[in-house]
Amino acid sequence: MPTKLGQNFLRDADVIQKIINSADLQPNDFVIEIGPGEGVLTEELVKYAKKVIAIEIDPFLAKKLAEKFKNTPNVEIIMADILRINLPDLAAKYKIPDTKYKVVANLPYYITSPIIRLLLEAQIKPREMILMVQKEVAERIVAKPGKMSILAVSVQYYAEPKLLFEVSKKAFCPVPKVDSAVIKIVNISQKNTSLEETKKFFRLVRAGFCAKRKTLANNTTSSLKIDKKLVEEKLKKIGLSSNVRAQELSVEKWKNFLDTL
Repeated sequence: MPTKLGQNFLRDADVIQKIINSADLQPNDFVIEIGPGEGVLTEELVKYAKKVIAIEIDPFLAKKLAEKFKNTPNVEIIMADILRINLPDLAAKYKIPDTKYKVVANLPYYITSPIIRLLLEAQIKPREMILMVQKEVAERIVAKPGKMSILAVSVQYYAEPKLLFEVSKKAFCPVPKVDSAVIKIVNISQKNTSLEETKKFFRLVRAGFCAKRKTLANNTTSSLKIDKKLVEEKLKKIGLSSNVRAQELSVEKWKNFLDTL
């Protein structure tokens, strides 16, 4: 039965096993599970990981999970909003080694981007993330130049996302309107880029994407008040046409573009 937050609960045992296999858990691994729901995936995670910290925002579900796992010593159920949790405090409390934890989550579409960004920018970052998201969102995250978006750039700036497999909406109860997909985010940069540098980068990216039908040169010129001829010269310098659009740039090209300005 769905809770007031409208979760769709994963019920397909084959999908659960595929997620577990994708996580490639080792005996010393710490796992932060976001949105455990009824705990069906949690039941499998605890068999392989040293510690599972399951964070559930719904009080009703959190209470049921606490009862379900009361005799399972390597599980901690935390009733909280992941977007409001202090990750360094959490790591200290449960003695999670730096960069030695993995995240497994079934993310609601409306908070997918904020959660991914939070984890990639965290002071103590995960080593890997295995995330179930809407299929369309997954495709946007792993997009290549030509189909890039702000979401794709935001994730690929910090890490390497891979689409592992699709999940039919029939694997959930109640059945949602759309299919899902599981992605794995690896090679997460463990260095903390300076806040100023990151702000400059994403200010440029947002400017570049501000009007989808316009060229990057036009968007940059109008948003950042930079001379158009200068912008076109800078684009040419890094091997890009003056007519290039934001969706055609890889993260590396965005960095090169920023370096020339």
